[in-house]
Amino acid sequence: MGETVDLLVENISQLVTLEGPDGPRRGKALREIRVIEDGAIAVAAGRVALCGKRDEVRKTFKARKTIDAEGKVATPGLVDPHTHLPWVGSREDEFARKLEGVTYAEIAREGGGIRKTTRAVRAATKDEIVAATGKRLDRMLACGTTTVEAKSGYGLELEAERKQLEALRTLARLHPVDIVATNMAAHEIPDELRSDRKEWVRRLTEVILPELRGVSEFCDVFCEEHVFTNEETRAILSRARSLGYKLKIHADELEGTGGAQLACDLRCTSADHLGKTGPEGIKALASSDTVAVVLPGTTWYLHLPARAPARQLIDAGAAVALATDCNPGSCLTESLANILTIACVELRMTPAEALVAATVNAAHAIDRPDRGSLAFGKWADVVLWDAPSWSYLPSHFGVSLVDRVIKRGRLVFERGRHLWKDEAPRTTLTDTEEK
Repeated sequence: MGETVDLLVENISQLVTLEGPDGPRRGKALREIRVIEDGAIAVAAGRVALCGKRDEVRKTFKARKTIDAEGKVATPGLVDPHTHLPWVGSREDEFARKLEGVTYAEIAREGGGIRKTTRAVRAATKDEIVAATGKRLDRMLACGTTTVEAKSGYGLELEAERKQLEALRTLARLHPVDIVATNMAAHEIPDELRSDRKEWVRRLTEVILPELRGVSEFCDVFCEEHVFTNEETRAILSRARSLGYKLKIHADELEGTGGAQLACDLRCTSADHLGKTGPEGIKALASSDTVAVVLPGTTWYLHLPARAPARQLIDAGAAVALATDCNPGSCLTESLANILTIACVELRMTPAEALVAATVNAAHAIDRPDRGSLAFGKWADVVLWDAPSWSYLPSHFGVSLVDRVIKRGRLVFERGRHLWKDEAPRTTLTDTEEK
Protein backbone atom coordinates (compact mmCIF):
# COMPACT_ATOMS: atom_id res chain seq x y z
CA MET A 1 0.00 0.00 0.00
CA GLY A 2 1.37 3.40 -1.01
CA GLU A 3 0.92 6.95 0.11
CA THR A 4 -1.85 8.25 2.35
CA VAL A 5 -4.69 10.31 0.90
CA ASP A 6 -7.34 12.30 2.74
CA LEU A 7 -10.38 10.38 1.55
CA LEU A 8 -11.36 7.15 -0.13
CA VAL A 9 -14.87 6.75 -1.53
CA GLU A 10 -15.43 3.06 -2.22
CA ASN A 11 -18.12 0.47 -2.93
CA ILE A 12 -19.48 2.52 -5.85
CA SER A 13 -21.66 0.38 -8.12
CA GLN A 14 -21.02 2.59 -11.17
CA LEU A 15 -18.39 5.31 -11.14
CA VAL A 16 -18.99 7.71 -14.03
CA THR A 17 -15.74 9.62 -14.42
CA LEU A 18 -16.40 11.42 -17.74
CA GLU A 19 -12.64 11.49 -18.24
CA GLY A 20 -11.54 12.49 -21.72
CA PRO A 21 -9.58 14.99 -23.78
CA ASP A 22 -9.26 18.58 -22.62
CA GLY A 23 -11.97 20.96 -23.75
CA PRO A 24 -15.74 20.61 -24.14
CA ARG A 25 -17.16 17.53 -25.83
CA ARG A 26 -18.62 17.76 -29.34
CA GLY A 27 -20.54 15.47 -31.67
CA LYS A 28 -20.23 11.78 -30.89
CA ALA A 29 -17.90 12.54 -27.97
CA LEU A 30 -20.93 13.83 -26.05
CA ARG A 31 -22.06 10.20 -25.78
CA GLU A 32 -18.77 8.85 -24.43
CA ILE A 33 -19.35 7.89 -20.81
CA ARG A 34 -16.54 6.11 -19.02
CA VAL A 35 -18.08 3.85 -16.36
CA ILE A 36 -16.09 1.87 -13.80
CA GLU A 37 -17.99 -0.98 -12.14
CA ASP A 38 -17.27 -1.49 -8.43
CA GLY A 39 -15.29 1.72 -8.40
CA ALA A 40 -13.51 3.91 -5.90
CA ILE A 41 -12.17 7.47 -5.75
CA ALA A 42 -9.05 8.58 -3.90
CA VAL A 43 -8.96 12.26 -2.88
CA ALA A 44 -5.97 14.34 -1.80
CA ALA A 45 -6.13 18.05 -0.89
CA GLY A 46 -9.66 18.25 -2.25
CA ARG A 47 -8.73 16.93 -5.69
CA VAL A 48 -8.98 13.57 -7.43
CA ALA A 49 -5.88 11.45 -6.95
CA LEU A 50 -7.21 8.33 -8.67
CA CYS A 51 -10.43 6.81 -9.98
CA GLY A 52 -10.46 3.09 -10.62
CA LYS A 53 -11.59 -0.33 -9.55
CA ARG A 54 -11.99 -0.58 -5.80
CA ASP A 55 -9.23 -3.17 -5.37
CA GLU A 56 -6.85 -1.15 -7.54
CA VAL A 57 -7.40 2.08 -5.61
CA ARG A 58 -7.16 0.37 -2.22
CA LYS A 59 -3.85 -1.24 -3.20
CA THR A 60 -2.49 2.12 -4.34
CA PHE A 61 -3.54 4.32 -1.41
CA LYS A 62 -4.42 4.17 2.23
CA ALA A 63 -6.83 6.81 3.49
CA ARG A 64 -7.33 8.89 6.60
CA LYS A 65 -11.08 8.68 6.07
CA THR A 66 -13.28 6.29 4.10
CA ILE A 67 -16.83 6.75 2.82
CA ASP A 68 -18.81 3.63 1.97
CA ALA A 69 -20.97 4.52 -1.05
CA GLU A 70 -23.17 1.49 -0.27
CA GLY A 71 -23.54 0.55 -3.91
CA LYS A 72 -24.69 3.98 -5.07
CA VAL A 73 -23.91 5.50 -8.49
CA ALA A 74 -21.24 8.24 -8.51
CA THR A 75 -20.95 11.09 -11.01
CA PRO A 76 -19.16 14.43 -11.04
CA GLY A 77 -21.05 17.23 -9.32
CA LEU A 78 -23.48 18.97 -11.65
CA VAL A 79 -22.49 22.41 -12.95
CA ASP A 80 -25.25 24.96 -13.59
CA PRO A 81 -23.84 27.60 -16.00
CA HIS A 82 -26.84 29.94 -16.27
CA THR A 83 -28.98 31.19 -13.36
CA HIS A 84 -30.42 34.44 -12.02
CA LEU A 85 -30.17 33.40 -8.37
CA PRO A 86 -29.95 36.62 -6.32
CA TRP A 87 -33.52 37.90 -6.06
CA VAL A 88 -36.32 38.40 -3.52
CA GLY A 89 -40.08 38.24 -3.97
CA SER A 90 -42.15 36.02 -6.25
CA ARG A 91 -44.22 36.20 -9.44
CA GLU A 92 -46.67 33.32 -9.25
CA ASP A 93 -49.45 35.63 -10.47
CA GLU A 94 -47.65 35.88 -13.81
CA PHE A 95 -47.48 32.10 -14.08
CA ALA A 96 -51.27 31.93 -14.08
CA ARG A 97 -51.57 34.75 -16.62
CA LYS A 98 -49.14 33.05 -18.99
CA LEU A 99 -51.28 29.92 -18.85
CA GLU A 100 -54.18 32.10 -20.02
CA GLY A 101 -52.19 33.22 -23.06
CA VAL A 102 -50.58 36.49 -21.94
CA THR A 103 -47.08 36.67 -23.40
CA TYR A 104 -43.76 37.36 -21.70
CA ALA A 105 -43.42 40.62 -23.68
CA GLU A 106 -46.94 41.78 -22.78
CA ILE A 107 -46.30 41.25 -19.07
CA ALA A 108 -43.03 43.18 -19.39
CA ARG A 109 -44.77 46.11 -21.08
CA GLU A 110 -47.26 46.25 -18.20
CA GLY A 111 -44.44 46.65 -15.68
CA GLY A 112 -44.27 42.99 -14.64
CA GLY A 113 -41.57 40.42 -15.25
CA ILE A 114 -38.04 41.65 -14.65
CA ARG A 115 -39.31 45.07 -13.60
CA LYS A 116 -41.44 43.63 -10.79
CA THR A 117 -38.49 41.72 -9.37
CA THR A 118 -36.33 44.84 -9.78
CA ARG A 119 -38.65 46.81 -7.54
CA ALA A 120 -38.43 44.08 -4.89
CA VAL A 121 -34.65 43.85 -5.09
CA ARG A 122 -34.19 47.61 -4.85
CA ALA A 123 -36.31 47.65 -1.68
CA ALA A 124 -34.50 44.70 -0.08
CA THR A 125 -31.40 44.73 2.08
CA LYS A 126 -28.30 42.77 1.16
CA ASP A 127 -28.96 40.44 4.10
CA GLU A 128 -32.45 39.69 2.77
CA ILE A 129 -30.99 38.82 -0.63
CA VAL A 130 -28.36 36.62 1.02
CA ALA A 131 -31.03 34.76 3.00
CA ALA A 132 -33.30 34.17 -0.02
CA THR A 133 -30.45 33.15 -2.31
CA GLY A 134 -28.89 30.90 0.32
CA LYS A 135 -32.07 28.82 0.45
CA ARG A 136 -31.90 28.35 -3.32
CA LEU A 137 -28.29 27.23 -3.06
CA ASP A 138 -29.32 24.72 -0.39
CA ARG A 139 -31.91 23.25 -2.74
CA MET A 140 -29.40 23.15 -5.59
CA LEU A 141 -26.87 21.27 -3.47
CA ALA A 142 -29.58 18.82 -2.40
CA CYS A 143 -30.24 18.19 -6.11
CA GLY A 144 -26.60 17.51 -6.94
CA THR A 145 -25.33 20.91 -8.15
CA THR A 146 -21.88 21.80 -6.83
CA THR A 147 -20.98 24.83 -9.00
CA VAL A 148 -23.32 27.56 -10.20
CA GLU A 149 -23.10 30.70 -12.30
CA ALA A 150 -25.31 33.49 -10.91
CA LYS A 151 -26.25 36.80 -12.54
CA SER A 152 -27.26 40.17 -11.20
CA GLY A 153 -29.73 42.13 -13.33
CA TYR A 154 -32.62 42.77 -10.96
CA GLY A 155 -31.18 46.04 -9.73
CA LEU A 156 -30.89 48.06 -12.95
CA GLU A 157 -28.94 50.81 -11.21
CA LEU A 158 -25.47 50.86 -9.71
CA GLU A 159 -26.08 50.32 -6.01
CA ALA A 160 -28.83 47.72 -6.42
CA GLU A 161 -26.65 45.77 -8.85
CA ARG A 162 -23.75 46.04 -6.43
CA LYS A 163 -26.03 44.74 -3.65
CA GLN A 164 -26.85 41.61 -5.65
CA LEU A 165 -23.22 40.91 -6.51
CA GLU A 166 -22.02 41.53 -2.97
CA ALA A 167 -24.69 39.12 -1.73
CA LEU A 168 -23.18 36.50 -4.04
CA ARG A 169 -19.71 37.33 -2.73
CA THR A 170 -20.91 36.78 0.83
CA LEU A 171 -22.51 33.46 -0.08
CA ALA A 172 -19.35 32.35 -1.88
CA ARG A 173 -17.64 32.41 1.52
CA LEU A 174 -20.49 30.86 3.47
CA HIS A 175 -21.82 28.14 1.17
CA PRO A 176 -20.04 25.04 -0.20
CA VAL A 177 -21.50 25.49 -3.71
CA ASP A 178 -18.97 27.43 -5.81
CA ILE A 179 -20.44 30.62 -7.28
CA VAL A 180 -19.32 32.30 -10.50
CA ALA A 181 -20.65 35.87 -10.51
CA THR A 182 -21.95 37.61 -13.64
CA ASN A 183 -22.75 41.30 -14.02
CA MET A 184 -26.02 41.43 -15.96
CA ALA A 185 -27.11 45.00 -15.38
CA ALA A 186 -27.88 44.86 -19.13
CA HIS A 187 -30.90 42.69 -18.36
CA GLU A 188 -33.56 45.30 -19.08
CA ILE A 189 -34.00 49.07 -19.36
CA PRO A 190 -35.06 50.60 -16.03
CA ASP A 191 -38.45 52.29 -15.82
CA GLU A 192 -36.91 55.70 -15.18
CA LEU A 193 -34.99 55.54 -18.47
CA ARG A 194 -37.55 53.92 -20.79
CA SER A 195 -37.58 57.06 -22.92
CA ASP A 196 -33.78 57.44 -22.94
CA ARG A 197 -32.19 54.06 -23.65
CA LYS A 198 -29.01 55.76 -24.89
CA GLU A 199 -28.48 57.15 -21.40
CA TRP A 200 -28.87 53.68 -19.91
CA VAL A 201 -26.27 52.25 -22.30
CA ARG A 202 -23.98 55.14 -21.37
CA ARG A 203 -24.39 54.41 -17.64
CA LEU A 204 -23.76 50.74 -18.24
CA THR A 205 -20.54 51.27 -20.16
CA GLU A 206 -19.17 54.29 -18.29
CA VAL A 207 -20.30 53.69 -14.70
CA ILE A 208 -21.74 50.29 -13.83
CA LEU A 209 -19.31 48.01 -15.68
CA PRO A 210 -16.18 49.76 -14.35
CA GLU A 211 -17.56 50.04 -10.80
CA LEU A 212 -18.59 46.40 -10.48
CA ARG A 213 -15.64 44.68 -12.15
CA GLY A 214 -14.19 43.77 -8.74
CA VAL A 215 -17.26 41.75 -7.73
CA SER A 216 -18.09 40.04 -11.04
CA GLU A 217 -16.17 37.92 -13.51
CA PHE A 218 -18.51 37.77 -16.50
CA CYS A 219 -20.68 40.31 -18.29
CA ASP A 220 -23.94 39.19 -19.91
CA VAL A 221 -26.44 41.11 -22.09
CA PHE A 222 -30.07 40.30 -22.95
CA CYS A 223 -29.79 40.64 -26.72
CA GLU A 224 -33.36 41.00 -28.05
CA GLU A 225 -34.92 43.75 -30.16
CA HIS A 226 -37.26 44.77 -27.32
CA VAL A 227 -34.35 44.91 -24.85
CA PHE A 228 -30.83 45.45 -26.29
CA THR A 229 -30.22 45.45 -30.01
CA ASN A 230 -27.24 43.73 -31.60
CA GLU A 231 -25.49 47.10 -31.96
CA GLU A 232 -26.08 47.99 -28.29
CA THR A 233 -25.02 44.51 -27.20
CA ARG A 234 -21.78 44.79 -29.19
CA ALA A 235 -21.01 48.18 -27.62
CA ILE A 236 -21.68 46.98 -24.07
CA LEU A 237 -19.69 43.76 -24.41
CA SER A 238 -16.80 45.43 -26.21
CA ARG A 239 -16.52 47.83 -23.30
CA ALA A 240 -16.78 44.92 -20.84
CA ARG A 241 -13.95 43.08 -22.57
CA SER A 242 -11.74 46.17 -22.38
CA LEU A 243 -12.32 46.16 -18.60
CA GLY A 244 -11.31 42.52 -18.27
CA TYR A 245 -14.71 40.83 -18.15
CA LYS A 246 -15.36 37.48 -19.81
CA LEU A 247 -18.42 37.60 -22.04
CA LYS A 248 -21.80 35.90 -22.37
CA ILE A 249 -24.95 36.68 -24.37
CA HIS A 250 -28.62 35.86 -23.92
CA ALA A 251 -28.99 35.05 -27.62
CA ASP A 252 -31.99 34.35 -29.86
CA GLU A 253 -34.29 33.51 -26.96
CA LEU A 254 -37.53 35.03 -28.26
CA GLU A 255 -36.58 36.08 -31.79
CA GLY A 256 -33.83 35.10 -34.20
CA THR A 257 -31.79 38.31 -34.15
CA GLY A 258 -28.40 36.83 -35.03
CA GLY A 259 -27.35 36.76 -31.38
CA ALA A 260 -25.54 33.43 -31.76
CA GLN A 261 -23.40 34.79 -34.60
CA LEU A 262 -22.70 37.93 -32.57
CA ALA A 263 -21.58 35.81 -29.61
CA CYS A 264 -19.15 33.92 -31.83
CA ASP A 265 -17.89 37.11 -33.45
CA LEU A 266 -17.18 38.59 -30.00
CA ARG A 267 -15.56 35.28 -28.87
CA CYS A 268 -17.99 34.98 -25.96
CA THR A 269 -17.45 32.11 -23.54
CA SER A 270 -21.07 31.10 -24.13
CA ALA A 271 -24.23 31.95 -26.05
CA ASP A 272 -27.31 31.06 -24.01
CA HIS A 273 -30.98 30.21 -24.72
CA LEU A 274 -30.83 29.85 -28.55
CA GLY A 275 -34.53 29.05 -28.89
CA LYS A 276 -34.76 30.82 -32.24
CA THR A 277 -31.24 30.18 -33.53
CA GLY A 278 -31.27 29.24 -37.22
CA PRO A 279 -28.84 27.51 -39.59
CA GLU A 280 -26.34 30.37 -39.70
CA GLY A 281 -26.16 30.53 -35.93
CA ILE A 282 -25.74 26.77 -35.67
CA LYS A 283 -22.93 26.89 -38.21
CA ALA A 284 -21.21 29.73 -36.36
CA LEU A 285 -21.39 27.96 -33.00
CA ALA A 286 -20.14 24.68 -34.48
CA SER A 287 -17.02 26.38 -35.85
CA SER A 288 -16.25 28.44 -32.73
CA ASP A 289 -15.07 27.98 -29.14
CA THR A 290 -18.30 29.54 -27.82
CA VAL A 291 -20.32 27.03 -25.81
CA ALA A 292 -24.01 26.76 -26.74
CA VAL A 293 -25.97 26.75 -23.47
CA VAL A 294 -29.51 25.51 -23.97
CA LEU A 295 -32.25 26.03 -21.38
CA PRO A 296 -35.04 23.56 -22.11
CA GLY A 297 -36.73 24.20 -18.78
CA THR A 298 -37.47 27.76 -19.85
CA THR A 299 -39.16 26.95 -23.14
CA TRP A 300 -41.08 24.16 -21.40
CA TYR A 301 -42.11 26.42 -18.48
CA LEU A 302 -43.22 29.21 -20.83
CA HIS A 303 -44.80 26.72 -23.26
CA LEU A 304 -42.96 28.31 -26.17
CA PRO A 305 -43.33 26.61 -29.55
CA ALA A 306 -39.67 27.06 -30.49
CA ARG A 307 -37.09 24.84 -28.79
CA ALA A 308 -33.34 25.32 -28.89
CA PRO A 309 -32.02 23.19 -31.80
CA ALA A 310 -29.92 20.98 -29.55
CA ARG A 311 -29.93 18.00 -31.93
CA GLN A 312 -28.83 20.14 -34.86
CA LEU A 313 -26.18 21.86 -32.73
CA ILE A 314 -24.75 18.53 -31.55
CA ASP A 315 -24.83 16.99 -35.01
CA ALA A 316 -23.11 20.07 -36.46
CA GLY A 317 -20.29 19.82 -33.91
CA ALA A 318 -21.16 22.60 -31.44
CA ALA A 319 -20.24 22.28 -27.77
CA VAL A 320 -23.65 22.06 -26.05
CA ALA A 321 -24.26 22.62 -22.33
CA LEU A 322 -27.38 22.53 -20.15
CA ALA A 323 -28.52 24.93 -17.41
CA THR A 324 -31.62 25.60 -15.30
CA ASP A 325 -32.03 29.35 -15.97
CA CYS A 326 -33.31 29.41 -12.37
CA ASN A 327 -35.25 32.69 -12.03
CA PRO A 328 -38.54 33.91 -10.57
CA GLY A 329 -40.53 34.27 -13.77
CA SER A 330 -39.59 31.97 -16.62
CA CYS A 331 -38.06 28.86 -15.01
CA LEU A 332 -38.50 28.58 -11.27
CA THR A 333 -36.45 25.50 -10.45
CA GLU A 334 -33.18 24.76 -8.71
CA SER A 335 -32.95 21.19 -10.03
CA LEU A 336 -30.51 20.73 -12.89
CA ALA A 337 -31.21 17.01 -12.53
CA ASN A 338 -34.80 17.63 -13.66
CA ILE A 339 -33.47 19.62 -16.62
CA LEU A 340 -31.73 16.43 -17.79
CA THR A 341 -35.16 14.84 -18.18
CA ILE A 342 -36.60 17.82 -20.04
CA ALA A 343 -33.56 17.89 -22.35
CA CYS A 344 -34.06 14.23 -23.21
CA VAL A 345 -37.81 14.49 -23.76
CA GLU A 346 -38.11 17.97 -25.34
CA LEU A 347 -34.79 18.25 -27.19
CA ARG A 348 -34.23 14.55 -27.93
CA MET A 349 -30.83 14.51 -26.27
CA THR A 350 -29.65 11.12 -25.10
CA PRO A 351 -29.06 10.49 -21.37
CA ALA A 352 -25.30 10.46 -22.02
CA GLU A 353 -25.40 13.75 -23.94
CA ALA A 354 -27.49 15.37 -21.22
CA LEU A 355 -25.14 14.27 -18.44
CA VAL A 356 -22.03 15.48 -20.29
CA ALA A 357 -23.81 18.77 -21.11
CA ALA A 358 -24.56 19.33 -17.40
CA THR A 359 -21.04 18.54 -16.22
CA VAL A 360 -18.03 18.72 -18.55
CA ASN A 361 -19.49 21.16 -21.08
CA ALA A 362 -21.26 23.23 -18.45
CA ALA A 363 -17.93 23.72 -16.69
CA HIS A 364 -16.40 25.06 -19.90
CA ALA A 365 -19.39 27.40 -20.35
CA ILE A 366 -18.20 29.25 -17.23
CA ASP A 367 -14.46 28.77 -17.81
CA ARG A 368 -14.03 26.20 -15.05
CA PRO A 369 -12.09 23.35 -16.70
CA ASP A 370 -10.98 22.16 -13.24
CA ARG A 371 -14.31 20.38 -12.63
CA GLY A 372 -17.09 18.56 -14.49
CA SER A 373 -15.26 15.24 -14.64
CA LEU A 374 -13.52 13.00 -12.12
CA ALA A 375 -10.04 13.07 -13.59
CA PHE A 376 -6.67 13.35 -11.89
CA GLY A 377 -6.08 16.82 -10.44
CA LYS A 378 -9.63 18.07 -10.82
CA TRP A 379 -11.75 19.09 -7.86
CA ALA A 380 -13.30 16.11 -6.12
CA ASP A 381 -16.91 17.22 -6.53
CA VAL A 382 -18.89 13.99 -6.36
CA VAL A 383 -22.58 13.11 -6.20
CA LEU A 384 -23.75 9.71 -4.97
CA TRP A 385 -27.14 8.87 -6.50
CA ASP A 386 -29.66 6.35 -5.18
CA ALA A 387 -30.20 4.77 -8.59
CA PRO A 388 -29.63 1.36 -10.22
CA SER A 389 -27.51 2.89 -13.01
CA TRP A 390 -26.29 6.25 -14.27
CA SER A 391 -28.71 6.14 -17.22
CA TYR A 392 -31.61 5.88 -14.79
CA LEU A 393 -31.10 9.47 -13.63
CA PRO A 394 -33.08 11.35 -16.35
CA SER A 395 -35.79 8.67 -16.44
CA HIS A 396 -36.92 9.35 -12.85
CA PHE A 397 -37.81 13.01 -12.44
CA GLY A 398 -39.59 15.30 -10.00
CA VAL A 399 -37.73 14.07 -6.92
CA SER A 400 -34.11 14.21 -5.84
CA LEU A 401 -32.21 10.95 -6.12
CA VAL A 402 -29.19 12.45 -4.38
CA ASP A 403 -27.92 10.37 -1.48
CA ARG A 404 -24.73 12.30 -0.63
CA VAL A 405 -22.66 15.16 -2.04
CA ILE A 406 -18.91 15.57 -1.66
CA LYS A 407 -17.56 19.04 -2.44
CA ARG A 408 -13.82 19.51 -2.87
CA GLY A 409 -13.27 16.26 -1.02
CA ARG A 410 -15.57 17.12 1.91
CA LEU A 411 -18.91 15.45 2.65
CA VAL A 412 -21.32 18.38 2.75
CA PHE A 413 -24.75 16.78 2.21
CA GLU A 414 -26.07 13.45 3.40
CA ARG A 415 -29.62 12.13 3.06
CA GLY A 416 -31.43 15.40 3.54
CA ARG A 417 -28.94 16.93 5.97
CA HIS A 418 -26.71 19.89 5.12
CA LEU A 419 -23.66 18.77 7.09
CA TRP A 420 -21.66 21.87 6.19
CA LYS A 421 -23.97 24.02 8.33
CA ASP A 422 -22.49 22.40 11.43
CA GLU A 423 -19.00 23.51 10.44
CA ALA A 424 -17.20 26.85 10.41
CA PRO A 425 -17.61 28.94 7.21
CA ARG A 426 -14.87 28.34 4.69
CA THR A 427 -12.19 30.99 4.48
CA THR A 428 -10.67 30.09 1.12
CA LEU A 429 -10.89 32.46 -1.79
CA THR A 430 -13.98 32.40 -3.98
CA ASP A 431 -13.70 31.12 -7.54
CA THR A 432 -13.88 34.68 -8.83
CA GLU A 433 -11.01 35.76 -6.57
CA GLU A 434 -8.93 32.75 -7.57
CA LYS A 435 -9.30 33.81 -11.17
